[in-house]
Amino acid sequence: MISFVLRRLMSAVPTVFVVVTISFFLMRFAPGGPFSLERPLPPQTMANVMETYKLNDPLWSQYLHYLGNAFKGDFGPSFIYKDNTVAELIGKALPYSVELGLYAILIALIGGVILGTIAALRQNSALDFGLMAFATIGVTVPNFVVGPVLTLIFAVMLSWLPAGGWGSGGFQNLILPMTALALPQLAVFARLTRGSMIEALNGDHIRTARAYGLPPRVVVITHALRGAMLPVVSYLAPCAAALLTGSAVVESIFTIPGVGRYFVLGALNRDYPLVMGTVILVAVFVIFFNLLVDIAYGLLDPRVRND
Repeated sequence: MISFVLRRLMSAVPTVFVVVTISFFLMRFAPGGPFSLERPLPPQTMANVMETYKLNDPLWSQYLHYLGNAFKGDFGPSFIYKDNTVAELIGKALPYSVELGLYAILIALIGGVILGTIAALRQNSALDFGLMAFATIGVTVPNFVVGPVLTLIFAVMLSWLPAGGWGSGGFQNLILPMTALALPQLAVFARLTRGSMIEALNGDHIRTARAYGLPPRVVVITHALRGAMLPVVSYLAPCAAALLTGSAVVESIFTIPGVGRYFVLGALNRDYPLVMGTVILVAVFVIFFNLLVDIAYGLLDPRVRND
């Protein structure tokens, strides 16, 4: 298992390097710049600003300079949030995104697995069709529609919950944004679980377990669910990384001061260091959770460790 994990870690280093390189040059090649304002700055002021942020240097020099600093954990100063470094901004925003995302992951994973298992056990019944119809709606309706609808119903019409903002961090402030985050992922988990559970229930080992007279609950939970969780675990890595690092749409709708909101503001204002910092953060989270998924795969299916 240790060599298995080390092989995965070794492949993570070039992956981060490629992500940083592609993101850096895409940001620089996009039209416009961080200081391209409607009312241009005076030429002398613009020259001083460009010199301060080393934007006059050749592109390869900017890239090597950024790469060296990023390797040391220095992502540079923000262009739009004066007197703040990118690392400071991410450090302030990440706890909000992680707390919100953690609740959303738990709701989506637990709810999706339960609903998918129920649908598989009641295959082709009215309950199965109803649950899968709900899952289809959850997959197709985007967050920027779900969020305002939830706000309209539960905050404006019923006045049960706050319409937005973090407030004191109470659970009431989290219910609407975490629901908007969790619903699409819950639907995906439900569909994945249903398909893989149906396949697992038709396997030879399940027929053997039933022939031995094992209780249905033991057959489903102990034998069928273990094999059915492999596709769910595969999808969990990118899902967890996206939710824990903040959903740009949901955080903007509910004015949550998380990483996703900073990414949107950074992209709109061409704040190169802020966008690069959030991209690297997401890449690291994706790689980390993929590593956890590989380990979980090795535990669920020992054959994977020998690949």
